[in-house]
Amino acid sequence: MSTKIIIVIIGLILTLSAVLGSRKGSSGKRFLSTQIAVAFGILGVLMMMYGSYSSELVSVNNQLEQVSIGNKLKIDGEVTAVRVVSPIDRDSVDCRILTMGVYPESHEKDIWVIIRPTDDRYYPQSDHTNTSYKRDGEWQVVTRFGGDMGEAYDLIIYEADETASALFSSTIEKWKEADDYPGLKLEEMPSGANEVERIKIYTRKNCRGVF
Repeated sequence: MSTKIIIVIIGLILTLSAVLGSRKGSSGKRFLSTQIAVAFGILGVLMMMYGSYSSELVSVNNQLEQVSIGNKLKIDGEVTAVRVVSPIDRDSVDCRILTMGVYPESHEKDIWVIIRPTDDRYYPQSDHTNTSYKRDGEWQVVTRFGGDMGEAYDLIIYEADETASALFSSTIEKWKEADDYPGLKLEEMPSGANEVERIKIYTRKNCRGVF
């Protein structure tokens, strides 16, 4: 259970305590004084608001999340391998983009976008489905950057088997729960994930602290 969910639960308990405590018992006295009940109520509501709006308990942030699309690569002829269509190599991108690509008709493995910033750690990217969304020969995934303006990133595309995908997904869930994203070392990358393409991109804005 994440810290933010615990904050919501404590806030709910305080709010309920304020409501119940303000009632009068059989003796005609309130269980809590008016001042304490009001304090509990205000504190409880504030804690619930903070915990819910800063966590995944509400979808406000997801609804408001805006992604941009970088320059696109034109693909001619038959698609024979997984490729990135957008962004393109040496592109400058916003803090939150939609990475898109194509895959051959016979392709069955999961496609993962991994970014490697200047800290030399690997960060699997995901939206609600974790793996990149695939349909009719095209794939896409929301990709987020958190570095300084002009920071260089390797944007790496991996094909992953079922075991590797499960490891990436569970890693992301652990990071979200702890609200800490330390990245993966190269030796921690699963053996079932194979790199198929790598491009270099740069952030056009200061993205530090955006997420």
